[in-house]
Amino acid sequence: MKHSLTTFFFFIFFTSIAQTNSTQNKVTTTPARPKLVVGLMIDHMRWDYLYRYQNRYSPNGFNRLLQQGFNCQNTIIPYTPTATSCGHASVYTGSVPAINGIASNNWWDMKEQKYVYCCDDKTVVGVGSNTKKGKMSPKNMVTNTITDELRLATNFKSKVIGISMKDRGAIFPAGHAANAAYWYDEEKGIFISSTYYMNELPQWVNDFNAKKWADKYYAEGWQTLYPLATYTMSQKDDNAYERTKEMPNDKPVFPYNFSASIGTDYKKFWNMPQANTYTFEMAKAAIAAEKMGKNNTTDFLTISISPTDYIAHNFGPNAIETEDTYLRLDKDIAAFLTYLDNTIGKGEYLFFLTADHGGPHTAGFLQEHKLPGGSFELKQIVKDLNESIAQNFGVKKAIAYQTYYNISLNYTSIDSANADAEKIKQYIIQTLENTTGIYKAVDKSKLSTANIPTVIKERLINGNFPNRSGDIQVIPLPQWMRDTPKGTDHSVWNAYDAHIPLVWYGWGIKKGSTHRETYITDIAATLAALLTIQMPNGCIGHVITEVIK
Repeated sequence: MKHSLTTFFFFIFFTSIAQTNSTQNKVTTTPARPKLVVGLMIDHMRWDYLYRYQNRYSPNGFNRLLQQGFNCQNTIIPYTPTATSCGHASVYTGSVPAINGIASNNWWDMKEQKYVYCCDDKTVVGVGSNTKKGKMSPKNMVTNTITDELRLATNFKSKVIGISMKDRGAIFPAGHAANAAYWYDEEKGIFISSTYYMNELPQWVNDFNAKKWADKYYAEGWQTLYPLATYTMSQKDDNAYERTKEMPNDKPVFPYNFSASIGTDYKKFWNMPQANTYTFEMAKAAIAAEKMGKNNTTDFLTISISPTDYIAHNFGPNAIETEDTYLRLDKDIAAFLTYLDNTIGKGEYLFFLTADHGGPHTAGFLQEHKLPGGSFELKQIVKDLNESIAQNFGVKKAIAYQTYYNISLNYTSIDSANADAEKIKQYIIQTLENTTGIYKAVDKSKLSTANIPTVIKERLINGNFPNRSGDIQVIPLPQWMRDTPKGTDHSVWNAYDAHIPLVWYGWGIKKGSTHRETYITDIAATLAALLTIQMPNGCIGHVITEVIK
């Protein structure tokens, strides 16, 4: 009897251990991930803006990110054109225009023989507005994004929302499988979406729009935060090389009175730094209403700040308007980070800041200080070339379109006239290269053998997508711009356009910095490593291993 009891207890004991081991073997480990990822892109932010006004920034905005985060000091855009749509697509696809298909903000479609805007989608309609601004989607982007990969990795349980005043700044970062993307309708002065994402706006968006934010800020106007005399990193307030076309004043001087636009002209809102605050308020509303970061899986919010681009185009890097914009933006970032601390929790969210492109100094400013630079009239050159080609080759409108230093030929007209396309190309190239301010004009079908420095050649190849990138690439001399006698522009390979900020902060991020050359395409690869998910399907970037804790 005693022996039987002993055997029975041993049986129970070992069976229990076996069952415990079996249960433990069945336990699966979920990858550690943050509650929320926030990607902040600042349109037209030069890398040096991190430091130009640093002594005036608060401790809790840009300086918090620089001192507590990881700073990739030498992040480069490895393609041209360095344009808004390309930058936003590249950050989130980890790819270049030659692969993801977003060749510029707009292009001439060689197959369809028509103009295309990067987000155009005639199969959808606006939600929240009946204007053409709603006919948008990511369909022209042929690869997926890191936000798409997060949705796939969590069986679509993660929420992904994109917010920007620019449609392309909201749509491409959010990706194809996003829950929502919201952008600004300048005809209505509200945030809208399209039927690609939803059939009606959520009530929280209607409530947000009902507050008439633009009118509120129009009534406030734009005055400097501090006395004018304290803006010592900027030129005087009134400069002939600053433009006022989109501003309410005849001269580029403070204060700017927007009161005449209340209830009528919502296009001018693009040109106010308070529109940055408006974007952050929309982001906060999305986090609260959609319970982002509270869903037991990682959510992703993409934010793009657009008014910085409009203000930069108007005034350039050396204006009091630009300095005041970044001082205000610093306060907005500080307030938003505090909001994330209080709602998501310190250390519970992953945050990164970058830009889609930079921008050069204005031509007038450079000339005033005896520095090389200028502007040439590419629109007029193209117009003159079309007239000259009609006379010499018998082809009407041989140049179909030019945008972002890309020239597209009208092969239908050329073929109809039985003209030689190669001779017309060479005629155009020769004319362009004889123009002051133009360094080279390159036949894009012969990029691999073009007689230009390797770094420029590589960036042109990386930006060249079939049927969307034109036939001839115009390469200006450094600091020369097309059609910009006042204000400034972007889109070229040079450091002032291609060197962008990249700062990481929060969950999983090591404190520090690197001067190693990194690329805009590395952002998605690094996010994939941090989140333990697959890289996007067109990603060519590499993980920035120094960033990871």
